[in-house]
Amino acid sequence: MRKHRAAIALSCLILTLAVFAWAQAIRKPGLWEMTSTTTWQKTPLPPGMTLPPGAGDPFAPTTRTSTVCLTQEMIDKYGAPIPTNNSDCAISNVVLKTSSMTADMVCTGRMNTKATLESSWDGNIAHGKVHFVGTMQMRQSSVPVEFTVTTTSVYKGAECGSVKPLAMPSK
Repeated sequence: MRKHRAAIALSCLILTLAVFAWAQAIRKPGLWEMTSTTTWQKTPLPPGMTLPPGAGDPFAPTTRTSTVCLTQEMIDKYGAPIPTNNSDCAISNVVLKTSSMTADMVCTGRMNTKATLESSWDGNIAHGKVHFVGTMQMRQSSVPVEFTVTTTSVYKGAECGSVKPLAMPSK
């Protein structure tokens, strides 16, 4: 009977360690290459306003690629990179699962928006989406805005080199 209990306990321990190792392998701290695309559903331009020829549309979809250093602290709390460049934003309602997360974000200031954050990951690839809805201060008035930022991130390695780790959101 003792051998049976010990075998069950050992099996549970091995299963727990395997699940923990599997979960950690999915969310890896280190250097990630992130490609993000911003698409505006509602721009702050007044209806019917056109831009002068050759001016370029600042609200056309834009794609950027950058490298980010993701820390274990951010993985433990959010599971994924979280927008951190605006001290006027607060993250709430974080739901962290083994291979995905969701959260809400509220920003105040020049832009007053509410956003939903979604992220999922599988091995060395992560996908994210942040959808903003709110208003933007333009001269003397606030105008409605809506835009979405989608991301695809690819794991590059455990060492971040000269890339500074992402800061944790301050709120």
